[in-house]
Amino acid sequence: MSTKRVLVAYGTKHGATAGIAEQIGKALREDGLDAVVLPADDVHDVRAYDAVVLGGALYAGHWSSKAKHCAERNAESLRHRPVWMFSSGPLDRSAEEHDIPPVAAVAREMQLIGAREHMTFGGSITAHTPGFLAKALLHEGKGGDFRNPERIQTWAHHISAELVAV
Repeated sequence: MSTKRVLVAYGTKHGATAGIAEQIGKALREDGLDAVVLPADDVHDVRAYDAVVLGGALYAGHWSSKAKHCAERNAESLRHRPVWMFSSGPLDRSAEEHDIPPVAAVAREMQLIGAREHMTFGGSITAHTPGFLAKALLHEGKGGDFRNPERIQTWAHHISAELVAV
């Protein structure tokens, strides 16, 4: 039996979503899968992968256009393999306290490609995050890193278990 290849693709502006994708890839590799982590803009063909995890940052309720375009560009191939999707964005602990359903744009993409599941993780805005909006949020005391590594790893291990069971 050959090792399953899993693509973890992400759309991000400032790197927080990339960090989540890297954690997912690491957990999948720990479970014996061949996981490759790439920016969504660099993904033009998913046929070499047995499964895909696609994530995007949320900005003001809108999912990353990079992730959205990746899903649309690869829609036909994605429909023929297991796909999981994630979003990152809430700048508080709400993603840990209860399941946050996908925003409308993500729900449409999930339906388009037949994704199995969606998870929302907390986002991150720190002093290292560039941009006026980030600085303004930090000034208002609304910044912080709300990504929960244990929650991310647990979800990734859940994906591994599903892939190994097939």
